[in-house]
Amino acid sequence: MLSALVAGLATLVVGFALQRGSDNPAHAAFPKLAPIHVGEQDWPWWRGPSRNGVAPQGPPAPLVWSATENVVWKVEVPGKGHGSPTVVGDRVYLTAAEPDREVQSVLCFDRATGKRLWQSTVHEGGFTTKGNQKSSLASSSVACDGERLYATFLNREAVFVSCLDLSGALLWQTRMTDFALHQGFAAAPALYGDLVYATADSKGNGLFAALRRDTGEIAWKHERPKLPNYTSPIILEVAGRPQVLLTGCNLVSSYDPETGKKLWEIPGATE
Repeated sequence: MLSALVAGLATLVVGFALQRGSDNPAHAAFPKLAPIHVGEQDWPWWRGPSRNGVAPQGPPAPLVWSATENVVWKVEVPGKGHGSPTVVGDRVYLTAAEPDREVQSVLCFDRATGKRLWQSTVHEGGFTTKGNQKSSLASSSVACDGERLYATFLNREAVFVSCLDLSGALLWQTRMTDFALHQGFAAAPALYGDLVYATADSKGNGLFAALRRDTGEIAWKHERPKLPNYTSPIILEVAGRPQVLLTGCNLVSSYDPETGKKLWEIPGATE
């Protein structure tokens, strides 16, 4: 599969300054957490630095595309994946799933040239052939705090949250919950403070959890309705305070990012 990963993405995003920074961890000792850092030209997680899909004012983006026009470089990506690129510093990160080898991995490319710098295997084996055949087993985006990478994958009928360093070494991996596959899994991780947030809504065991960024230990969690859902958690400033927001399962829900306390919940418009 060819994927056009455009180095010109830098024209699409201008960062803003953030005010705030397991079942089986891979390592026993962990360095002290640094605050989350977002650069001026970074797109560090799903929906961008401001978490709303909107890029601040910056250089105009191209409006015309073809196989060659306004494409700085393109490279071959192994297997299949529907996640969007994560751009931090001079690197681009992407998830991929290779059904023939049953490998789920995180890839790193040079932002300027497209050269693949490394590919790190996160899971080997444990693939499923169920679900929508147009889906993939690498449909979520990587999140980066400036020093570490966080990725979510469905594997062995469960959702796992994994943390890698910027060289691709696995630091920890947490089996979050069982997952009853319906169409696929696509929820991307979100970062805030010392925590990484992940959702695994399914018709089996729905769960929303916050894990420590340094160890992968679950800090708090909430059971969710047993309904299939594919949305990612998002952290926004609402009514003068940060809130973690979730939609789906016929609900719109809000939680305190640090404690996990449910702030409010209303009936939603979609499963």
